[in-house]
Amino acid sequence: MRLPSLRTALRSAAVLAVAALGATALAPAATARPAPAGQSLSVSAHFGVKPLRAGGAPAATRAATGSTLTVRSSRSTGVVSPNPRVYLVFWGSQWSSDPAGVAADLQSMFRGLYGAQDTWGTILTQYCEGVPKGTSTCGSSGVHVTHPAAAPLAGVWFDNAAAAPSKATASQLAGEAAAAAAHFGNTTQTPNLNAQYVVVSPTGTHPDGFPNTGFCAWHDKTSSSYGTLAYTNLPYIPDLGAGACTTLTDGRLLSGIESTETHEYAETVTDFWPSIGWNGSGGEIGDECENMDAYVPLSTGTFDLQGLWSNSAGACVTQG
Repeated sequence: MRLPSLRTALRSAAVLAVAALGATALAPAATARPAPAGQSLSVSAHFGVKPLRAGGAPAATRAATGSTLTVRSSRSTGVVSPNPRVYLVFWGSQWSSDPAGVAADLQSMFRGLYGAQDTWGTILTQYCEGVPKGTSTCGSSGVHVTHPAAAPLAGVWFDNAAAAPSKATASQLAGEAAAAAAHFGNTTQTPNLNAQYVVVSPTGTHPDGFPNTGFCAWHDKTSSSYGTLAYTNLPYIPDLGAGACTTLTDGRLLSGIESTETHEYAETVTDFWPSIGWNGSGGEIGDECENMDAYVPLSTGTFDLQGLWSNSAGACVTQG
């Protein structure tokens, strides 16, 4: 996370930097999804913003170094996600067109983020909740993030009954996260203490002003009658072309969305209801390391996983 004033400055600078990108083609107009029956939604400021620079790559705001993360609350829930569960929500009938193959790629990536072959996910297990505010080393204290023994992908929903808005607002994105919680049967707070809803918008759409609002993606929380929900706004990054939102330059079209979603996934796991989780002077676990990308082999293929800050290593790393 960034403090609001710094985040605002970064976004303002990024807006100017990406002006040359222009807007991608607009999808057909759509009626916004209302909140599910009985829902009232409350949307906070956004966190974990991965900013853009000219050409679509991550903003060069720092080298692949960071600073020690500390926990910002002694709470025993909402600080981290001890048992991560990812729900991919492919929003809108426009997913009948997926020119870059995003849907299959994200499912494959999350199906490989577990077990012995996933050494990237083990970075997260040093972080915990239920320890004093200001803690930087959990040791054996608190409830730690566990490394999944099975794929963290808990569900996939193609919500294609209607078109997604061409320019979804933050409130509409939060409403889609609540709709997903209902769809998957997560209608109390307990399952939503580990669930993160990744709202993936279709090609040609501009959720929260993407890309001219200067971000690759962001994560946030929203309150609902199902409890507080963690969710991510993940635009169709391949619309920006190869090299967008990644530091890798080999022209692979899917690298940017993989890098961005692993950034948001890790930040949601370690700062579940921002910003009471783990933060440093450079931001959340992914903000610290935006200039480090690497191809990492998993059991389901090789993917562009962004580097994460490790307190134990004192550096940005791509394996624990």
